[in-house]
Amino acid sequence: MTEAGRRQGRSEIVVLEHHAGFFTGVASAWRDVWNARGLLFELIASSIRTRYKNSKLGVLWSFARPLVQLLIYYFAIGQILGVARSIPDFAIFVFIGLTVWALFGELINSMTTSVVDNAGIVKKVYFPRELFPLSTVGTSVFNFLFQLAVLLLAVAVFGSVRWSWDLLLIPLAILTLVVFALAIGLFLAAVNVRLRDVQHLVEVLLSVLFWASPIVYSFSFVQSALGSGLAMNLYMSNPVTLVVLALQKALWNAGYEAGQTWDGDFVLHLLITLVVSCVLLFFSHRYFLKMQGSFAQEL
Repeated sequence: MTEAGRRQGRSEIVVLEHHAGFFTGVASAWRDVWNARGLLFELIASSIRTRYKNSKLGVLWSFARPLVQLLIYYFAIGQILGVARSIPDFAIFVFIGLTVWALFGELINSMTTSVVDNAGIVKKVYFPRELFPLSTVGTSVFNFLFQLAVLLLAVAVFGSVRWSWDLLLIPLAILTLVVFALAIGLFLAAVNVRLRDVQHLVEVLLSVLFWASPIVYSFSFVQSALGSGLAMNLYMSNPVTLVVLALQKALWNAGYEAGQTWDGDFVLHLLITLVVSCVLLFFSHRYFLKMQGSFAQEL
């Protein structure tokens, strides 16, 4: 690895050239990240402290948005439109979807703008640029863990826990979602440096993806409408859908009582999605490394 710097105005622009090898370049970059893990943890801690600075409720605000969304969807869709009458334990059902979506939405939005938001540091100081999107991942997961705790408590108090191997789907599904989001987020973070319209486009696409996932409507409705053809295969290719269904399978016991069915190869599909997400992460990271040399100039 070689490092070259040049002075441009008052900013120090440092260009890092990784090994040219197809695999060794990415491996070298991850070693740099590992060596800078102390700084990564400090960035995560700093972000958390900044978010809740001078706040008396602190991390409790992490619960506010999903709880408000839960109340809105529960009353507007569940009670007024009558969806709750056809979906048992509708509050738990919709809270599972909203918890997953809160994590995914925060991951994608924060990673997309992570490099641009730290433009001043990028122009003056060198350390692995991946630390910016990775630090937002750490912050997002930190917030998610509190929401997940509330979800598990709600299931224990208001629902019923079905002790089975399906509970192991929870960590597998969360890992799949984080890896997939990281793959997409690294790519978007690099593109957004050059084309700022990307962050606005992401907001629009996330709105579409929300309704393309079984968050506030039952998957059984989709099964009835799409059957088992190409349209269903396309619907199931959405990783968010698989993750939501995985957590429903693990935590929404009323779904079994209501006759909700899951594909017999569901776990296999989830594992395949995780593998594909890892492959996407490799290529998006390579693209990020290719583009990072021009970040300082673009910013």
